[in-house]
Amino acid sequence: MNRVLLLKSRRIVLPLAVAAAVAMVIISEGAYWQSVKALSDLAAIGDARSDVQQLQQSVLAAEAGQRGYLLTARKEYLAPYEAALKGIDESFKRLDRYYAADASEFDGLNALHTLTDIKLAELAAAIRLYDEGKNAASTDIVLSALNKKQMEAIRALGTELMDAQTLKAEAGRETLYATLLGRRLGMALLTAISLLALYLFLRRTDELKRQELRLKDVVRAERDRLEIEVDQRTAQLTKLARYLQTAREDERNRLARNLHDELGSLLTSAKLDAARIKSRLAGKAPEALERLEHLVHTLNQSIALGRSIIEDLRPSTLGNLGLVATLEILAREFADQSGIAVDCALSPVKLDANAELMVYRLVQEAITNISKYARARQVWVSLAARDGQVEVAVRDDGVGFDLTVSAKSAKSAFGLLGMRFRVEAEGGKMTLFSTPGHGTRVLVTLPESSGTSSA
Repeated sequence: MNRVLLLKSRRIVLPLAVAAAVAMVIISEGAYWQSVKALSDLAAIGDARSDVQQLQQSVLAAEAGQRGYLLTARKEYLAPYEAALKGIDESFKRLDRYYAADASEFDGLNALHTLTDIKLAELAAAIRLYDEGKNAASTDIVLSALNKKQMEAIRALGTELMDAQTLKAEAGRETLYATLLGRRLGMALLTAISLLALYLFLRRTDELKRQELRLKDVVRAERDRLEIEVDQRTAQLTKLARYLQTAREDERNRLARNLHDELGSLLTSAKLDAARIKSRLAGKAPEALERLEHLVHTLNQSIALGRSIIEDLRPSTLGNLGLVATLEILAREFADQSGIAVDCALSPVKLDANAELMVYRLVQEAITNISKYARARQVWVSLAARDGQVEVAVRDDGVGFDLTVSAKSAKSAFGLLGMRFRVEAEGGKMTLFSTPGHGTRVLVTLPESSGTSSA
């Protein structure tokens, strides 16, 4: 009888679980590719708007250069005029490629082409007449009302193109939001299906238990067997959980090392190459030098970002300076970034490397939660050893929260459970104290290791 009920349970639960897994993969992949396409379209739209703005600025720059030349007769005013002509040509090339796929919008671009060509022809004609000594004719072209109307028409048409791209961007964002909403709804549905499968499984389990209760002798033997098996499985799962946590940190360490060795060397090499190119172009190509300076600045930012990511993945100070110094640095950086005062009372303690990393991650997550939710003005971080136990505490004077309400909130509970699990995996205990309006205190106790104190 028990075997029959168990087989029936598996026949229902297994197909539901497989269907939920397949549907989750389909929804996730579909939403990912739709989101990627929407983001790519939004980036292209932003580039098109930037090109239209650059085109308008280049036309104005060309007109300003022409007028400067006509007023001063100095050839150096033709340099920005010619540079603006090149900028206009480059902008049109990019816009032609972007609008080639849309015939309706390409008509507007053609009109902008025509107006711009007429404007540039008038600017060139005025310069040519001036060079021929026909100053009056050149001045008439510059001061003509048609000249002003053409500039207004170019501005109006450029604004119309940018407005059209703004509408497309809004439509793209709406599509992206709809995709994300669809994914949320799909995940909610899959969660409901999973809960249904769990409910069916639990109901079948209850039926099994009711059947077993009728057979007392069999129940005693089965219960003892199950208790032993549960203890074994629990021990196995605990080891597996510790292994997964260690593997996660090892993967972070490997990734940090790869970023430091490979990405750091690539960025440094690129920076050196840029410096060599800059030295060779000195005094020859000002525009290229400006681009190189921007490239060097970007490389410096990339190197700084890489260092920040590496430190977040695996704090190097933990192995080099010890837990106390690492926590002091973490507290100081948090205070600088958030503007919240942090008071540290840190003493050397005896912990192994895994426990030190766990304490660092716990303090890091605690102060991150404070910056997001607590609205605190003061934070206290303490680390000390008492009677063979290491005590770690993070306290704030923020708004606090109701522990009973937080326990019912999945979003809040998962974060607290994650912190609690990390502590228990190292043989410690975490206690949370909080009431609305009186701040929050996270207290962790760990057994001291037999090694040397962590400085």
